[in-house]
Amino acid sequence: MAGFGKTPAHTRFAQVRARLEAFEPPTGIASWTYEFLLFGFKQAWACLFGALMMALLLGTFLFYPEDAPLHRYDFLTIAALGIQIAMLAFRLETWDEAKVILAFHFIGTVMEVFKTAVGSWVYPEEALLRIAGVPLFSGFMYASVGSYIARVWRIFDFHCEPYPARWMTWLLAVLIYMNFFSHHYLPDIRYALFAAVVLLFWRTRIYFTNWREARWMPLLVGWLLVALFIWLAENIATFANAWIYPSQEEGWHMVSVPKLGSWYLLMYISFVLVTLVSQPRPPGNDSASQ
Repeated sequence: MAGFGKTPAHTRFAQVRARLEAFEPPTGIASWTYEFLLFGFKQAWACLFGALMMALLLGTFLFYPEDAPLHRYDFLTIAALGIQIAMLAFRLETWDEAKVILAFHFIGTVMEVFKTAVGSWVYPEEALLRIAGVPLFSGFMYASVGSYIARVWRIFDFHCEPYPARWMTWLLAVLIYMNFFSHHYLPDIRYALFAAVVLLFWRTRIYFTNWREARWMPLLVGWLLVALFIWLAENIATFANAWIYPSQEEGWHMVSVPKLGSWYLLMYISFVLVTLVSQPRPPGNDSASQ
């Protein structure tokens, strides 16, 4: 699928990436240091959408005028949409990535409408741009996760081996998504779902190329690391009053560590969704990237 695998030449990042990867530092510790810094730069670039959303949440929480004619939540929705349009207009994002973001926005908004209806969390501020009490900027928070996975997949040229049968991964993703709703009325099967994820992917390695050499890590570990960062971002978002949990109504405190498990399962769904536009390939198979 065009737009994934190797960075397409029409994106602005491609020119910067080519120059950075062509740099020749001295060997030894300087080379390792450069590769580490290059990894950090690429990760930061992949997080661009989410980082801008976090900056908006914090910035408006600290500085948005209380008497502004536009509600803060509505401003966040308009600003998030503006960021998305700007990233496409300035070729900072591919259209394939935008499609993934749209899918995440829809899936996330559906979940938000249900979760707020059953009292899992609330949006404490007013908004005109909302659906059933859910401000529309909330969908962009889920979309930022999809944006990150789609971008990091392309930037680091992900390969996976061995990868389970895709129908099994999709079936498990549907069951996980359904459990986010059904556990309010039926027994919570998340532990069985965790076990199923491990059973399917315990042998799977994700290969990535940061600079010159392909490296790998267990895919299960990769998901955990990303879920941890999402959990940290959630703490920032609740501090900024983007949404709050019932236990935070009397005052902010850090989100409970068990929420990390929910983000891990959402991370799984996110990864499987991205495979719609980027087929998992074993190392050495680049046919899907052209």
